[in-house]
Amino acid sequence: MLTPPSGLPDEMLLAVVDERWGIAGRSIEYAPLGFGSHHWRVEGVDGRRWFVTVDELRRRSLDEAPEAAFERLRAALATARELCDGGLDFVVAPVPDRAGEVVARIGERYAVACYPMLEGRQFAWGEFRDDAHRRAAFDMVAAVHSAPVAAVARTDDFTVAHRDEFDRALAGQRVDRGPYAEPMAELIGSAAAEIRAAWRRYDDLAATARTANPVPTHGEPHAGNTMHTSEGWRLIDWDTALLAPPERDLWDLDPGDGSLLRDYAAATGVTPRPDLLELYRLRWDLTDAAEYIHRFRRPHTDSADAIESWKGLCENISRLADGAPAGGTTS
Repeated sequence: MLTPPSGLPDEMLLAVVDERWGIAGRSIEYAPLGFGSHHWRVEGVDGRRWFVTVDELRRRSLDEAPEAAFERLRAALATARELCDGGLDFVVAPVPDRAGEVVARIGERYAVACYPMLEGRQFAWGEFRDDAHRRAAFDMVAAVHSAPVAAVARTDDFTVAHRDEFDRALAGQRVDRGPYAEPMAELIGSAAAEIRAAWRRYDDLAATARTANPVPTHGEPHAGNTMHTSEGWRLIDWDTALLAPPERDLWDLDPGDGSLLRDYAAATGVTPRPDLLELYRLRWDLTDAAEYIHRFRRPHTDSADAIESWKGLCENISRLADGAPAGGTTS
């Protein structure tokens, strides 16, 4: 996220990190990175440096309790911890706190996790910089898929978070919560028929996916979730880890010529299914659009995050209306 969350002062975050992880911080700096979690760089009084993430607990529907969102996040991060401890050292997993937990609550709204600070090259959302970069991500994904099933992992149930709010917007229910609420309503209304068709297609594809054999998956192995360190490549940001069909990680890795999909079949003996690749392409845009709609149906201002969200929503709705593949080739 580009701006820190309201209601979470640095002093409160440092107090939680000290209490739960024993990290006595002497400096803290907000890091405007990515577009999901909030990030801080923390230096302890002992000179060690930490990367601290805070997630606003993302409830999947209006009537879901924050506790359910927290448990999903805990299961995902614990899956990363289990994969790392099982020998996949490229998995950047959170450090357990004094009680052995990988994530801690901060009130009803937030959850915090701590990581050692990694030194290395980071990459922006978008295209892989070259074939070697793409291949490195592919190799890490294939290794994750071949790992023993994580005992703590949850299985993908194909639920799209905030679908209920998407449905309300699609039905013409308007709210006045900020500067993007009315433009959002106009945008959704302009493509309502095409969006409904996309949802029907998604539901049909999800029904077929329930028979697929699940494997451990990262969920978002794009270029921005990779790092190159002195010790090799690393895969970061595991907050969406699930047991799922392998296509969940593969749909956006292939350069468009089918080469990595063929390589995956040769390496694992599993041939990626076109219908499941389509499922996860479509789910990407539906999920992102639902998240943006959720944000604009809540109180908001014309902040940097809101501007970026509006841009993303317009792009998502455009692709859904056109029936175009989600996210390009390596979003």
